[in-house]
Amino acid sequence: MIAVDTSTWIAFFQGEAGEDVELLDQALLDRQVLMAPPVLTELLSDSTVPAHVSKTLSELPLLDLIPGYWKRAGELRANVLAQSRKARLGDALIAQSCVDAGVRLLTRDREFRAFAETAGLTLVIGFAAR
Repeated sequence: MIAVDTSTWIAFFQGEAGEDVELLDQALLDRQVLMAPPVLTELLSDSTVPAHVSKTLSELPLLDLIPGYWKRAGELRANVLAQSRKARLGDALIAQSCVDAGVRLLTRDREFRAFAETAGLTLVIGFAAR
């Protein structure tokens, strides 16, 4: 099972090439995709998302937020920021939900490396040729 970052979902929907897009396509076929709640929020925040895509995304199994999630996410972000590294709030929330669930994160966003180094987030990185 894997969770998928917003950057990879967007690339997937836009038909971009990349190892991450191929991995997502296969994981969807194999029914191995879990949705991190912050990713669902980010994706559904785009008013141009077609209704059928919104419905499909909403039907993916969600990672559960376990008690203490918000505190752990804040501490994780603080730890990354203390290392003078970039730590967007949304990324910290995504990372913490994956760490709590013990689920790998498929992403093309290199900034998640800071969360991997700080909290043991396991990444499946598929960077597109840019």
